[in-house]
Amino acid sequence: MTISKKELYIGIGLAVLATIIWSGNFIVARGVIKQIPPVGLAFYRWVTGSLIMLPLAWNRFREEKAILLQHKGYIFWTALTGISLFNTLVYVAGHHSPAINLALIGTTSSPVFAIILAAIFLKERVPLMRVLGLLLCLSGIVWLLSQGSWERLKAFHFSAGDGWILLGALSFAIYNIMVRRKPTGIHPLNFLFTVFATGTLIIFPFYLIELTHTNPVDWSINLVLIILYLGAGASVLAFLCWNMAIARLGAARTALFGNLIPVFSILEAVLILDEQITMVHVLSGALVIAGVVIANLKR
Repeated sequence: MTISKKELYIGIGLAVLATIIWSGNFIVARGVIKQIPPVGLAFYRWVTGSLIMLPLAWNRFREEKAILLQHKGYIFWTALTGISLFNTLVYVAGHHSPAINLALIGTTSSPVFAIILAAIFLKERVPLMRVLGLLLCLSGIVWLLSQGSWERLKAFHFSAGDGWILLGALSFAIYNIMVRRKPTGIHPLNFLFTVFATGTLIIFPFYLIELTHTNPVDWSINLVLIILYLGAGASVLAFLCWNMAIARLGAARTALFGNLIPVFSILEAVLILDEQITMVHVLSGALVIAGVVIANLKR
């Protein structure tokens, strides 16, 4: 895909802004596990995001109803992967793994899936530099999972948290591919509102089931503010930026910028959650950043 320098820089700026906003999502996933169960957190997040989008997209929604109905299967799968599954799985993983691991594993494995899927289904070309960047990102994941030990790597097995976050990463990679194939005639605001609302409806029955098996939500001003951040920032603003970046850079290239999220998330985890950062985390993050830079260099 050939684009102008201006569009390239705009796409990069939008992708980076989205990653900055999203970085706090992993902190939330770990920080509120005692206050609210994971499906409930996802449900309230997307209800908030849908309500924010409603007045912005309502006129477009009425005008484009016929197009939406024509592509209802596409809307369902996009909402399922990007809205219903991805963040819910992140919040489930937050009950089993520290925020640093969530950010590093989740955001570095998703681009791997996205590049492979984009090459298979979208026939996107995968240049040599992108392959090298991908391999560096993979090496960062392996280094983290093995804790820098060959013996640990040989004896490695996925924890519950690792498994959930990897499923979430695969789900988000599929979402990236789906967004790249968005039907023409659907306005970006209407598109987001529709997938937000559809994703919320998909989550709702699972939220009701969760209510019968978990403790009630421990509401507080802090939790309300967190849900507002998730609904307005991590949902509406970040998704708008991310989708516009995909339109300019392509699914695979944009997905690589997700590797920048753990850089911000690690700093936040240390400052907010008092998690310990080790040399393993530093080296893993360095490999990931190097991979992103190399993957976006010209041949």
